[in-house]
Amino acid sequence: MNNIYRLIIIFAASVILGFAFNMFLLPHEVLTGGVTGLAMVFGLLLPLNTGIWIIILNIPILILGWLKLGKMFIGNSVFSVLVTSISMQYIPVQSVTDDALLSAVFGGVIAGIAVGFIIKYYGSTGGFDVVSLMLIKKWDIPLGGLIFALNSIVVFISGFVFAWDLALYTMASIYITGIVIDRIHTRHIKLSLMVVTNKGDELKKELLNNLVRGITVIEGKGAYSNTRREVLFTVISRYELAIVRPIIYEIDPEAFVSVSETMEVMGNFRRE
Repeated sequence: MNNIYRLIIIFAASVILGFAFNMFLLPHEVLTGGVTGLAMVFGLLLPLNTGIWIIILNIPILILGWLKLGKMFIGNSVFSVLVTSISMQYIPVQSVTDDALLSAVFGGVIAGIAVGFIIKYYGSTGGFDVVSLMLIKKWDIPLGGLIFALNSIVVFISGFVFAWDLALYTMASIYITGIVIDRIHTRHIKLSLMVVTNKGDELKKELLNNLVRGITVIEGKGAYSNTRREVLFTVISRYELAIVRPIIYEIDPEAFVSVSETMEVMGNFRRE
């Protein structure tokens, strides 16, 4: 059921992405970034549809992702690319508004929401998304910002191929898309978790069974009650908070829990 639910989300997000392309960006020749942006350039200049170019240009990158990110991820990515490509064959290329700036802004927002959910549910739209996901396994930086940096090259290409005002619209669109992606894909955000509990051994065991994180146990004593308690400390990703919350509530609903965002993590911290 989890796999079916994941595919449904990826399917819906991929159709929405095709809608953003055909109804907001392509009518005004406002491109998106990276490989998809190059596909848009080819689609506007050459006879083949943009959706077909998306498939052609993504093949070598998806092969590399298969080797580095795993079969399930690439399977979901191929599914997303195919759904986006097919949807773009049937969604008409017509503008919702005659204002290119509004199209760039809203197209960027809608595309960012779609891409964010595709990546959140362990897929990608191919292209530089795959490259960025491989890079953030090594570097702890926001995904949207990295995608924006890699995709910026399309701005210069579109500037030479079309006009520089459209290139600036493109820059605005992919910048907005990157911001929205980072609002949805929050795996890069690290949280410091501190739990003060009377059931330290039981809670520690359950957390270790469900997380790939080390836990530091500190002996503590309540200043007012003078009661000895254990303090469990660890650093987790934002996604793992959804795993931790029900575990703590089930084992010790009276535990004192502090969660705060961590600016930087050094040392042995698994980043996948």
